Amino acid sequence: MKTMMLGKTGLTVTKPAFGALPIQRCSKDEATAILRRAYEGGIRYFDTANAYTDSEEKIGLALSDVRKDIVISTKSQARDRETVKKHIALSLERMKTDYIDLFQFHLVSSWDDVNEAYEAALEAKEKGYIRHIGVTAHSLRFAFELAESERFETLQYPFSYLSNEEEHRLVRLCREKNIGYIAMKALAGGLLSNARAVYAFMAEQEGVVPIYGIQTMAELEEWLALAAEEPTMDDELRAIIEADRAQLSGQFCRSCGYCMPCPQGIEIRNCARMDMLIRRSPWRPYFTPEWQEKMNRIESCIECGRCRSRCPYKLDTPNILKYMLKDYRQFYEEHKNEL
Repeated sequence: MKTMMLGKTGLTVTKPAFGALPIQRCSKDEATAILRRAYEGGIRYFDTANAYTDSEEKIGLALSDVRKDIVISTKSQARDRETVKKHIALSLERMKTDYIDLFQFHLVSSWDDVNEAYEAALEAKEKGYIRHIGVTAHSLRFAFELAESERFETLQYPFSYLSNEEEHRLVRLCREKNIGYIAMKALAGGLLSNARAVYAFMAEQEGVVPIYGIQTMAELEEWLALAAEEPTMDDELRAIIEADRAQLSGQFCRSCGYCMPCPQGIEIRNCARMDMLIRRSPWRPYFTPEWQEKMNRIESCIECGRCRSRCPYKLDTPNILKYMLKDYRQFYEEHKNEL
C-alpha cells in the first residue's frame, strides 16, 4: 500500500485512506468485517467524526487491538472549550484508545468557530490526548485563510478531478506550507463512478491523501485491488476524466454556503446535496417532519437567480434543487414502509 507523510504532522498514512462516515449504515458485525479487511488489505489511515453516530464505536470494536499500527483522525463541531473536552473524551472512550492521532475542527466557516475551542485542543495536546490538530472546511474562501494562518497541521477540503483551478491552487498552497491536505469527497459525493480514473488522478496529486467513504465489502475490495495494481494515468483515463468534467462539473454542490441566505428560506447547502446525504449516511433522520418541510420548501423557489449568481462553481442551483426534491420524494416512496 502506497504511503505518504501527512504534512508537518510526521504521520505516515496510506494513500488511500478509509472514510468511516458510511459505515454508520452497516450493522456492527458488517462494519467490523469491513474495517478488519481494510486493515488486513494494508489500509492504515481511518477517518471518522464524533457526529457520525456509532462510527467511532465500530472503529474501536474492529481495530483497538491493532491501534499502534494505524492512524486515526476524528472531528468535532464543538465551538466552545468544555464541549471540545467532552467530545475528545467521548471519542477516546468509543475508539478504545488513549490518544487521537489527528483531531480536526469540523465544518469551520469563520474564526469564531475555533478561537475558544482551539485552546481546549491545545490543552488536550499537551496532555497527550491528541497528537495533532487539523481543520475541515467547505468554504473555499475561508479554506485559504485557514491555510495562510498556519495554525493547523492539516486541512480537509472537497477535492476530486472535478475541482476547479482555485481548488488546485489551495492544494499547492498547502503543499508550500507543508500542511497535510486531506481530500474529502474524492468521488464528488458519488457523482464519479470510475474508480480507476479517480485512483489514477489522485496518485498524481502530491501531498494529497484521498479519503474514500466505504460501506460495503465490494467497494473496499475494489479500492484494495486498485491499490495493489497502482494504475497510472493514460489516454483512456484522461478521456474519461474530461468527459466527466464536461458533464458533471455543474452538478456537484460543495455545501460551501456562498449561495445563502435564500429569500424563500430554502436551506440550499444541504438540500442541494440531499441525494448523497440519504445514501451515504443513515437516511431516516432526513425524513422527519422538519426535514420534509425543508425539502418541500424547494417548491417555493421563485427562480430569482441569487443562488446561481453567488455560486463560485457556477452551478445551476435552482434546477439542482428541483432534481433533489424529485429524488427525495422517490426515495421516500421506496422506503416509507421502513420508517
